[in-house]
Amino acid sequence: MAIYLVQHGQCLSKQEDPEKGLSSQGAADARRIAQVAAGYGIGVNLILHSGKKRARQTAEILKETLRPERGVASVDGINPLDEPTTIASTLEVSSNTMIVGHLPHLERLTAYLVTGQTQKPIFKLQNGGILCLDHYGDAGQVVIKWALMPNVG
Repeated sequence: MAIYLVQHGQCLSKQEDPEKGLSSQGAADARRIAQVAAGYGIGVNLILHSGKKRARQTAEILKETLRPERGVASVDGINPLDEPTTIASTLEVSSNTMIVGHLPHLERLTAYLVTGQTQKPIFKLQNGGILCLDHYGDAGQVVIKWALMPNVG
């Protein structure tokens, strides 16, 4: 049981799409990562997204492959500049919830869940990548368990 943080797929510029929906590369990366996650047997109960077009589209692509039993929903508090402690107070790391959001919020949320501080990033996310956080040992310390990223460079 874990929590999964996903940076939305690569998006179009504002000139190409004022709502900054996914680019074809962003959609392809999200599909590929979803297939890899499914191949590893990753079970997701619920996928939450910010409501922004690129996050919603990424969440829908992940839903097609991962088939979360509770579906997909939009949630407040995970936009790029939102305070990560707000959503963190509502999360249970063992819930198998996937959150599709944005930078810098997701990197700040990762740092907060692992260290209790938001100032110093501890992991560099990529568009379309999945970061798994889980409990370590009986003390309940949250750690980075694994990551699936579209690129290794």
